[in-house]
Parts: sequence; structure tokens; C-alpha cells
Amino acid sequence: MSQPPGEPDQPPSPYEPPAYGQPYGEPQQPYGQPQQQPHWGHQPPGGGQPPYAPQPPYGQYGPPGPGQQPRGGGPNVLAILSLVLAFVFAPAGIVCGHLAKRQIRQTGEEGDQLATWGLILSYVFTGIGLLVCCGWIGLAFWANSDNGRGY
Repeated sequence: MSQPPGEPDQPPSPYEPPAYGQPYGEPQQPYGQPQQQPHWGHQPPGGGQPPYAPQPPYGQYGPPGPGQQPRGGGPNVLAILSLVLAFVFAPAGIVCGHLAKRQIRQTGEEGDQLATWGLILSYVFTGIGLLVCCGWIGLAFWANSDNGRGY
């Protein structure tokens, strides 16, 4: 067996760049075996996906298709913020809750119940805050309503 000059006796290292025409990420064929060419336009002999099937882009927006799971690893961030801000600053919780509901409707993420509870609590705490402010102003007017005839 004679080898062409400059070729090693061992198969190439997986850490070296692939040979010309060999795609990245696929194992290199050992010497002496014919290179397999991709089958374009029809199914490969083994069935399944062709080796270069187009994949949807990562993070693509839109509702999931039939039989697909919702994208994302957890609940919507704005839904969580809505619930937290309901206790801290309720008007901001209202804004975050509505934005979260719209995002969840568009992307199919989880967290719809969190956004709903954030909205409910934010509206309740905003209403209570408005009643307290109005009561405080009414109490101030009532306390000053004696027209200076105090003690």
C-alpha cells in the first residue's frame, strides 16, 4: 500500500479542520472509504431528515404551531414584574400586566395567570390607594371647616 506523499498513517484528528468538501460537525470518513454525498431534493437512504434541513431561527416569535410546546423556559418576565409591582407600586403593575398579557398572546409563553393576578391586585391596590388619598384630603378639609372658630 502506498500513500500519497505528506499523508499520515493515521486518520485525521477530530480537532483539525475538516477536509475540503467535508461539512463541519460531521465525523470525517476514514481513509479508504468513499465519501458520502448529501442527497439533495429527496429523502436520504436511511429515512428521516436530510443532513442540511433548514431549522427555524432561535427565538422566533409567534404562537406555537399545532403539536408544538410553547417557547421559552418559564413564565413571562413582565407577568412576574406585574405581580411584584402590585405590592410595590400598583400603577406600574397595571402597565406591566397589560404588556405581559399581550406578549403572552403573541408568543405563547407561560405566565398568563401570573399576569391576571398581577392585574387584579394592581387594580385593587390602586383603588384602595385612591380611596385613602381622597379620604385624607376630605379629612383635611373637614378639620379646617370650623372657619377659624377654634379654641
